Amino acid sequence: MYQLEAGAPDPDQELLGIAVERLAGGVVLSAHNDPTSYWSKALGFGFGEPVTEGLIDRVLDVWRDQQNPIGVLQIAPEVTPHNWNQIRESRGLQPAGRIAKMAAPIGDVVTTGVSDLRIAPVERQDAERWARVVLDGLGMPHDGLGGMFAAMVSHPRFYPYAAWDGDTIAGGGTLFVHDDIGEIVAGAVLEPYRNRGAQTALIGARAAKARALGCRWLIGETGQPAEGRSNSSMNNMIRAGLKPLYVRQNHTWRPA
Repeated sequence: MYQLEAGAPDPDQELLGIAVERLAGGVVLSAHNDPTSYWSKALGFGFGEPVTEGLIDRVLDVWRDQQNPIGVLQIAPEVTPHNWNQIRESRGLQPAGRIAKMAAPIGDVVTTGVSDLRIAPVERQDAERWARVVLDGLGMPHDGLGGMFAAMVSHPRFYPYAAWDGDTIAGGGTLFVHDDIGEIVAGAVLEPYRNRGAQTALIGARAAKARALGCRWLIGETGQPAEGRSNSSMNNMIRAGLKPLYVRQNHTWRPA
């Protein structure tokens, strides 16, 4: 998310009010004009240094300085401090969505997927069209985000793929590579083209690319379904060989 927001074109950064900061081994991302309330995140903490009251205050100060109306703090269960409830309650952090982190050694991931849609890397001339389709599939607006998503096509660490129905882009997804870890992100297919194997095929294509690039692991994340419910994104990842590692409780902050 740091690379995605930091790599957004200047007009999009200005429109969304983007500011990014590395802090204590993690990142604080701010987009105070974001209409979706999604892109202001703080994550990756607890590994460079312990999660403490002081660290959380430093994170919240970034959002206050940027005049953010909302922020979402994400901490993995293994680094959550024993006094977390006291920290969050005293700072007005409210439990929000639950996210399942998925992963598998690259050798365990299925790199093939059957679909009647053609899966191919996105060329630069198709970047803007691909970005609009993926945003539509994710239910997000184009303004401020179209340029940010299109910029992934020329970013050296992102590898976007599209699902094609003839000359029409029906969906897409991206592989992000950091050292020897590949992450599948931003997978979406337009409603008229769903249930045709596109998501599975997109995962397979990105997994194959991750393997070719020497990645040892493939990871992803998706919303944890409620008890007795299912999540198609999670089901697709499981079919591809990824397994749930943990469920992370997100926490939402709003200024007092």
